[in-house]
Amino acid sequence: MRIFGHLMVVLAILLFGAGCEKDKSSEKLKAGFIYVGPVGDYGFSHAHDVGRKFAMEKLPWLETTFIESVAESDSARIIDRLVQEQKMDVVFTASFGYMDDTVKASKKYPNQKFMHCSGFKQTENMGTYFADLYQMYYLNGLMAGALTKTDKIGYVAAFPIPELIRHIDAFALGIKAANPKAKLHVRWIYAWYGPDKAKEAAESLIAEGADTLAFTEDTPAVIEVGQAHTEKGKQIYTFSHYSPMQAYGKDSVVSGQLVDWGGMYVKVLQDIKDGTWKNEDMWWLAEQKAAILGGSFDETINAKFVDELKAYKINTKDFGSISAFDLVEKRYAQMKEGVEVFDPFTGPIADNKGKIRIPAGSKASKGDLLSMMYYVDGVEGDIPK
Repeated sequence: MRIFGHLMVVLAILLFGAGCEKDKSSEKLKAGFIYVGPVGDYGFSHAHDVGRKFAMEKLPWLETTFIESVAESDSARIIDRLVQEQKMDVVFTASFGYMDDTVKASKKYPNQKFMHCSGFKQTENMGTYFADLYQMYYLNGLMAGALTKTDKIGYVAAFPIPELIRHIDAFALGIKAANPKAKLHVRWIYAWYGPDKAKEAAESLIAEGADTLAFTEDTPAVIEVGQAHTEKGKQIYTFSHYSPMQAYGKDSVVSGQLVDWGGMYVKVLQDIKDGTWKNEDMWWLAEQKAAILGGSFDETINAKFVDELKAYKINTKDFGSISAFDLVEKRYAQMKEGVEVFDPFTGPIADNKGKIRIPAGSKASKGDLLSMMYYVDGVEGDIPK
């Protein structure tokens, strides 16, 4: 009887353990997302929310919540709410300006997991992630340089931080490769979501002679300006940002840069669920299919402008004389193979004061890209202090 009793105890323990394991596998994982803009902005925050919804579809055990339009100065309070009141297992803070508050929160809540988007600081329980678009900006620059008739290209930008400077510079390098005579003019609006400011900046650039516009601001305002002028008989070429905005400028949008956050969110959340998550620094580009060329997901380059791009010839070291259209296609294919094959930030690259920033034969390191705060040759003016 004593042996039988021991066996029953062992069996009960085994059954209890199996039950616990089953319960653990069926547990929900709760993820909170903090966005700097409204999810309807059709730019950065919208693209992140598309990624969140994709993760919800792929991961049946996932529960999510999001808080939109959070000022960067208010992020600490919102992080506290998600951790303390809503009991999130992981908090994603999707704006560069949330970085320092996320670092502080990671130290305040050492058992909580955090992922910060676009930053460069990590702690034991805080990782970083970014789907960077500088390669796509370079390709858009090639097209902008080929299409401009005035050699004056405008750029409407939110805030002077390394991410935007990197994208402006990549765009300018593409312009220069296609058309060394063209110059890039930047207008800062100091708002991520500022449609009125963006429209005013776009109109100002057009009034000063720009016939081609790109931007980093989370609305299609610049495109709407370009489309309106085009419909009145003055062709303005535009390049969309982050989301498929071609519908807002069917006669104006040439191409753009699209981002797919979904795959990245699925990987992070699955790793957390599996217990394999590390405070890694995720940096996804065209090779990882996070950065995508196009003003829509249906076509890489608007068919309206293909003939114009095919007619424009560019002299290159790699391919000899080649059409702008074909060069974009070839460079895009190289980028999908990896930065070792082709990277826009390959020297020699000088800033707009003549100082060599990337020596001949060298490629910018990730650290260089994350801290970039100079304009390359071809960009007019100075970065605001």
